[in-house]
Amino acid sequence: MSSLVLDAEALYRELLQGVQQLRSPDTRLVGITSGGAWLAERLHKDLGLAGGVGVISSVMHRDDFAKRGLSGAGQQTQLDFDVNDSHIILLDDVLYTGRTIRAVLNELFDYGRPSSVKLAVLVDRGGRELPVHADYAAARVTLPASQSLELARDDTGKFSFKVEGGL
Repeated sequence: MSSLVLDAEALYRELLQGVQQLRSPDTRLVGITSGGAWLAERLHKDLGLAGGVGVISSVMHRDDFAKRGLSGAGQQTQLDFDVNDSHIILLDDVLYTGRTIRAVLNELFDYGRPSSVKLAVLVDRGGRELPVHADYAAARVTLPASQSLELARDDTGKFSFKVEGGL
């Protein structure tokens, strides 16, 4: 039995290069709570971008809201720019079923109609249930459905991954 080891900091550097390729001068970064928001915040700083970073929550548009309720609703949507006609790069830590992305797109369109939306993720773990794909993924891995992969951040801002669950 082998254990999955992912270097989140090395993948972040890959993501930084990928986002540089995806963005145009007027692109806005929007991170999905919480791991995606951490990535967007750090990318915004490392790329030296002007303006603020957007944060978006999927909680109000999830198709499992009746079951989950407001769990994981720590950070609410905050978009301090006009979404209409904006070029947006959505950032997330782990892309899995595609359901969070569907919910986030619904939330985003509640704020306006962007010109374009691209998706950049740290890890694409496959297992899609909806026709969603990342425009850029720093890594692609396969994990059993019984395992979860989550980005963690320490007090210094350094990233790591938590893998939980059995094989």
